[in-house]
Amino acid sequence: MASKTLFQTIVGMLQPKTDAVNEAGGTAYQFSYKHALAQFAATGCLNSTFYASDEQQLQNILQLCQTVEPEFIARTALYARERGYMKDLPALLCAVLSVKSPGLMAEIFDRVIDSPKMLRNFVQIMRSGVVGRKSLGSLPKRMILQWLEARTDEQLFHGSVGNSPSLADIIKMVHPKPRDEQRRALLGYLIGRDVDQAALPAVVQQFEVFKGVVGKESGLNETPPDVPFQMLTALPLTSGQWKQIARNASWQTTRMNLNTFARHGVLDDGQLAADIASRLRNEQLIEKAKAFPYQLMVAYLNTGENVPLVIREALQDAMETAIRNVPQVAGKVYVFPDVSGSMQSAVTGQRQGSTSKVRCIDVAALVAAAMLRKNPTAEVIPFSDNVVKCQLNPRDSVMTNAHKLASLPSGGTSCSAPLRFLNSQNASGDLVIYVSDNESWMDSSRVQYFGSRATETMAEWAKFKTRNPKAKLVCIDIQPYGTTQAKEQRDVTNVGGFSDQVFSLIADVAAGNATENHWVKVIESVTL
Repeated sequence: MASKTLFQTIVGMLQPKTDAVNEAGGTAYQFSYKHALAQFAATGCLNSTFYASDEQQLQNILQLCQTVEPEFIARTALYARERGYMKDLPALLCAVLSVKSPGLMAEIFDRVIDSPKMLRNFVQIMRSGVVGRKSLGSLPKRMILQWLEARTDEQLFHGSVGNSPSLADIIKMVHPKPRDEQRRALLGYLIGRDVDQAALPAVVQQFEVFKGVVGKESGLNETPPDVPFQMLTALPLTSGQWKQIARNASWQTTRMNLNTFARHGVLDDGQLAADIASRLRNEQLIEKAKAFPYQLMVAYLNTGENVPLVIREALQDAMETAIRNVPQVAGKVYVFPDVSGSMQSAVTGQRQGSTSKVRCIDVAALVAAAMLRKNPTAEVIPFSDNVVKCQLNPRDSVMTNAHKLASLPSGGTSCSAPLRFLNSQNASGDLVIYVSDNESWMDSSRVQYFGSRATETMAEWAKFKTRNPKAKLVCIDIQPYGTTQAKEQRDVTNVGGFSDQVFSLIADVAAGNATENHWVKVIESVTL
């Protein structure tokens, strides 16, 4: 009988040799330049992460932009903004193109810089000098002028919320020419000049009248104007005015301000709390808001103790609606959420005063729980330095199972552990999904063996494939690093990000539509 040990060794020798050392000191595979840039764009927020500072990330991105063609930078910016819903990195890539390929920057400008927040990000990055210039330059200035010109007076007024820079700062930089007396009055108003109040847009006049009476006896019954929520929060509003704001709020404004409503007594009104709960679980409004599971997890984790149960239950109902993009997969599915120590860090990184409560482990747990909800026969196998036992009920809500997974004890990182466990059980399967930061080190052969053998994850994958030759592996990476434990090949797909776009990519792989470098090819197919 042939030696099992010998032939397992031969299988391992045929696997691709490592060519990198990851941030945790373990051996790994380096992403291609294009894949690495896409990874940063889909997961990076230019904040400090567990293993890398914000300055390191910025330098890595700028170096990668020097190695790939401008067209791929442009497509990556569009993908990260339109499908990944990222903010900082798409604006940075747009700024890079203003120097590297101004014509391409002009082509994608309106699609990437699609909101006042994105415009402020772009201007801030340009003026910082990180892309090689501190002035805006003639073409970027012209694009900003066109952006301002294309907005209505109401849109500019609503977009005036925010600082560093403010919209007023941008107006002072580019000096837009008013098209009529109302626009002239509005621009003057936004930059703090004295203007004829009667010439201002109606919504601005209403806001100024409201500011003049709010908090006074004469204004107790004054209905708040239809302006951005942030314009009202600093005013001494009455309880009735807060309730009126809550009644009129959009789905997204409601989701983002539940604690504020609770703090001002809005949710003490049982009927109004029930109305807000109905709004949050409304399927049409969820679809219109383009809500995805991560946003609902943010809202759920951020709700304070004074947010009533009916609201929290509504968020769970909304989650069930939002996971419609999670694919139902034919065959046996395994999901491996990483619960190691580094996964306890904030998924968007650390930034003083604005660090998210949502951790990497929460996102990993969310993906695992969502896959289980849509694929009840799937097996979820958490891991850190080894497999972590956890019993989940597919009928429980996504939020319930995600909480169970996120509460598991953590440890070191051994990405090969769950595959090793399946191999020890001679398990069969069709699709294996990792959700991790890929910073495996406990199963690493360490630097002295760098380049001489495969990672343990690839070695275990090879064993799994001998029993399951048609099986596919998807590695979802949720942190902005440049390496992986599973080398990209026809049966292995690496993808970065934490929007529901990853579910579409899982569906592609499960349906047999993936090819080698599938994610990069998806980005390359983005229309400019």
